Amino acid sequence: MDRVLEPEIMDGEVEADAYARADFSDSNQSYVEHLVREFRSHLTNVVDLGCGPGEIPVRLARAVSTAHITAVDGSAAMLRLASESIRAAGMQHRITVHQGRLPDFALPDHSFDAVLSKDMLHHLPDPQILWREARRLARPGAAVYVMDLVRPDSPLEAREIVARVSGGADPVLKEDFYNSLCAAFTVEEVRAQLRVAGLLLHVELVSDRHMRVKGRIA
Repeated sequence: MDRVLEPEIMDGEVEADAYARADFSDSNQSYVEHLVREFRSHLTNVVDLGCGPGEIPVRLARAVSTAHITAVDGSAAMLRLASESIRAAGMQHRITVHQGRLPDFALPDHSFDAVLSKDMLHHLPDPQILWREARRLARPGAAVYVMDLVRPDSPLEAREIVARVSGGADPVLKEDFYNSLCAAFTVEEVRAQLRVAGLLLHVELVSDRHMRVKGRIA
């Protein structure tokens, strides 16, 4: 099916609260564990683009005691939730929240050892925004680690995934998940994006609904 765009950010309190209440712990923990296995030596000065309610930065700070993380999101509602999670974890000295939408030139060029993003790419009308920002923000040799949804072949398949994965979830979240699946890219589309961006990153399908993009900036 063709891609159907959705809003770039969850700016409403209802959406943000529903997202924060949802249980993404398995997915988020798997993301952090694989990141640490692959790129531990790069996890010193890290930026997380599209941090949402802050679970990834908190999990990463707990996993790597030397990591300092800039958690970026365009949604004030999401960042309020992220700030609460960071305070509750006692990580204010290691995680800094920053409200901004990409491209965000308040973030300094070539200043991060790792550029992370989870479940943000599908929100962007122009995916090159993310890849250009990754190149701009990364120091030479920095790690890039992105996970995102994969667009199903049909709206029916998207509905089946929603029913299977989040059948008991908040209806707001279920509809947002469906819209996100419809707005996502295919693996081949992302590979083509990276060729255009001049980024030699590896793209792999890791589940029936997720892909992972990883590598280093030359």
